[in-house]
Amino acid sequence: MKKILITGAAGFLGSHLCDRFIKEGFHVIAMDNLITGDIKNIEHLFKLEQFEYYHHDVTKFVHVPGKLDYILHFASPASPIDYLKIPIQTLKVGALGTHNLLGLAKEKGSCILIASTSEIYGDPLVHPQTEEYYGNVNTIGPRGVYDEAKRFQESITMAYHRFHGVDTRIVRIFNTYGPRMRLNDGRVIPAFMGQALRGEDLTVFGDGSQTRSFCYVDDEIEGIFRLLMSDYTLPVNIGNPHEITIRDFAEEIIKLTGTNQKVIYKPLPKDDPMQRQPDISKAKELLGWEPKVGRAEGMKKTFDYFKTLSKDDLKKTEHRDFSKRNTR
Repeated sequence: MKKILITGAAGFLGSHLCDRFIKEGFHVIAMDNLITGDIKNIEHLFKLEQFEYYHHDVTKFVHVPGKLDYILHFASPASPIDYLKIPIQTLKVGALGTHNLLGLAKEKGSCILIASTSEIYGDPLVHPQTEEYYGNVNTIGPRGVYDEAKRFQESITMAYHRFHGVDTRIVRIFNTYGPRMRLNDGRVIPAFMGQALRGEDLTVFGDGSQTRSFCYVDDEIEGIFRLLMSDYTLPVNIGNPHEITIRDFAEEIIKLTGTNQKVIYKPLPKDDPMQRQPDISKAKELLGWEPKVGRAEGMKKTFDYFKTLSKDDLKKTEHRDFSKRNTR
């Protein structure tokens, strides 16, 4: 039985990856310090013999006994609310955490896949974004803590590949959505759906002309799986290329939820990207991958999930206490 370590395993994407690799017959070692993850996302797996969980911060030394075939490094705050409240941890998990896991991969002879994101492109001047585009990032802006953490991840990963011969993969993830997203985490879809379910007006920042491209989680996981099983070592965009303005998307949410809220506008946050659309030519050519789930189908599944949440979950709170975390 192949053995895989998944960091950030209790998060949105991490938990879906645990499910996928259990389904594929792997022994899954899940690791998370729960700073933004939720143990509820993986507790259904605890009864399985081929699943184990370690509560651990990957910015500290990581040890896994025995053989280890694969590593998926998905540990990182991923929403603006999180990485703006815990900027030091965000930088540390991108730098120290990635360094520790690349060292583990070198020691074990493991193949390691690093989760980068479209944020490495910053506020792009090229549209759609290809893997060859270097990006337009404000290194000292508030979003720089996340953008630069991801850019450093890619740099050190390629250094370990070229200098130490580590078998590496880099996925650049674009906006992804689906069940197990956290409400009120600052990302577009859970923010809009949370507001709709609470009967609040939907908040659009700027004039709403900025665009995003949303990929359903099942499609994203399939792309990540195919990339890991490939032999391609340079970054690959995995996302849905169907683009929509935030203003139009807000109207779609109102129609989907059957509510009668209006859209209200607030100032655009600093360095918020105006465009997000992946060029997925490489994924199509190298992996035979492209998204299958349309936005209407995926949004209905996501909304049905959010409707099952308790009233406490729907409250307009960030429900994360970072005050006692080590921010040194």
